Amino acid sequence: MLQLNLPAYETRMCSRDGKTMIFDPLRKAYVALTPEEWVRQHFVNFLTNFKGYPATLMANEVAIMLNGMKRRCDTVVYDKELRPRVIVEYKAPSVKITKEVFAQISRYNLTLQVDYLIVSNGLRHYCCKMDYEKGSFTFLQEIPEYSKITE
Repeated sequence: MLQLNLPAYETRMCSRDGKTMIFDPLRKAYVALTPEEWVRQHFVNFLTNFKGYPATLMANEVAIMLNGMKRRCDTVVYDKELRPRVIVEYKAPSVKITKEVFAQISRYNLTLQVDYLIVSNGLRHYCCKMDYEKGSFTFLQEIPEYSKITE
């Protein structure tokens, strides 16, 4: 797989029915290894091991209802009261991060109303902090530590 702009880590992989699988510690299961999944696993590792995000307060593939349709948020981070605080959307490294990607995560946020939106293709990462009082958002220079998102 492609080298990402994220810390390397020791992945657990196996093969099933001729498909390469990667272990997802949040789902506690092996899942099909796709370029997007490669980004997800590296980003989750980055959040948990470098930014202090507790794995027990994170979930992958979180189902939500949006306009009567079932959608899935790639990763949701919760606070200690189990309120959603961050939505993370992953794309394959070959996918450019565009306004359309932010439109997608913003639609998910209509349901969850989190404080932070993060988008990553493994090479570039963007994080914005929502300001609901002003109806705006601010892009941050870096991904905040978990302690900052729960202040």
